[in-house]
Amino acid sequence: MTPAVRFAALAVATLSAVAATPATAASGHPTMITVAGADAVRWTPAPAALPKGIEISVIMGDPDKPGPFALRLRIPAGTVIAPHTHATDETVTLLTGSLVHDMGEKRVESRGEPFAEGGFLYLPANMPHSLWTKGEAAVIQVNGTGPFGLNYVNPADDPSKAGR
Repeated sequence: MTPAVRFAALAVATLSAVAATPATAASGHPTMITVAGADAVRWTPAPAALPKGIEISVIMGDPDKPGPFALRLRIPAGTVIAPHTHATDETVTLLTGSLVHDMGEKRVESRGEPFAEGGFLYLPANMPHSLWTKGEAAVIQVNGTGPFGLNYVNPADDPSKAGR
């Protein structure tokens, strides 16, 4: 099973665990989803394609299927997500904590751009980038259109290949 497939499988499982089931339109997409606050978000361990300790919550949609999705990642302090790409465009919003972002096929810490809470990032499809936290954890929201996956520039950086 590829990391993208594992990521999508966990995303689907997480979505099905959401307590409230919204009404569904004829298109198969929910007509309304409400998350009352941070306490209403349900977290599960992220797929093996992400570094150990990261947690995920799929808020809306299914990243493995065509259509819009929103998910959140809770990233512990001192975590690096190595350079990677995604098959579709994505946006990243920093909800809490602090985060550093770098563009390119190799992570260059001195080139990294720090984000404060509320920071926003748009990334076109197939653009290599990396993210990391330093002394503070972060919660990010990722929005995009599926099918979505994570492809490491250097396959050796894929945590699912090294075991969790």
